[in-house]
Amino acid sequence: MHILDAINSFLAYILSERGLSINTVDSYRRDLLKFYNFLGDVEIDDISASDVDEFAEFLKDEGLSQNSRSRAFSCLRSFFKYLQLEENLKKDLTEEISVPKKKKNLPEFLSEEEVSRLLDAPSVSTIKGIRDKALLELLYATGMRVSEIVNLRLNNLDIEEKIVRIRGKGSKERLVPVGDIAMKFLMQYLLEARPRIASSKAENYIFLNMRGKKLTRVGIWKILKQYALQAGIEKNIYPHILRHTFATHLLKNGCDLRSLQLLLGHASLLTTQVYTHLDIKYLKEIHRKFHPRS
Repeated sequence: MHILDAINSFLAYILSERGLSINTVDSYRRDLLKFYNFLGDVEIDDISASDVDEFAEFLKDEGLSQNSRSRAFSCLRSFFKYLQLEENLKKDLTEEISVPKKKKNLPEFLSEEEVSRLLDAPSVSTIKGIRDKALLELLYATGMRVSEIVNLRLNNLDIEEKIVRIRGKGSKERLVPVGDIAMKFLMQYLLEARPRIASSKAENYIFLNMRGKKLTRVGIWKILKQYALQAGIEKNIYPHILRHTFATHLLKNGCDLRSLQLLLGHASLLTTQVYTHLDIKYLKEIHRKFHPRS
């Protein structure tokens, strides 16, 4: 079998049989085409273990990050395993593939002082400012993913109980309390600003853009960038940073890991444990700063 035929067969399999997302399939396609371009026009049976080793060196020489190389080799292992099981490939090249361990990057977060500056940046004297203030306050108050807040609807909010019902990954729902400050600005937005910008296409989404349609992830990223610049925050600002900040500040102030897991909507406690590393990092900084013999 020609390598391009094998790649197309594998991609069709993971899309239809394994039900992987289009984005994941596209990522696999890019990695496998790199492998194809490296090898040239070959038959699958002609690929050797040394070809795989040389490809590994090629990726390293190309300057790909450890995480990118890890992803590419995980893809290759899945590819060759598929060929073994479905296309009767005799060689077991998966044994020759050593997947580089992913580098674990700790998520960045804002200090309490930086959060205060960010949240104080929007001016509540304008319609846009009222919306942006409510948006930032709610993100920090609940630790919602950006994908969750853009899909938040009016019927997800229990104003009397000050609770928001969030539909997270895998359509799992969780209830998260909304603090008094965030609720105050959210109500100001719902009563004063949202009715003035809502259009017929608004449906019942809570956060709308200034044209009256549903606010997007990119829209939120731009809002964050704008106010971070205005607040003089030099850290790399990205949509998830307030979620990481929410988690880190709760943990730092005594929240237990299990409660944090429920608030964040993590399926596994292992996912939540990354924030313990952030907490330890913070404690080390405090120790270095204040201990007389540090």
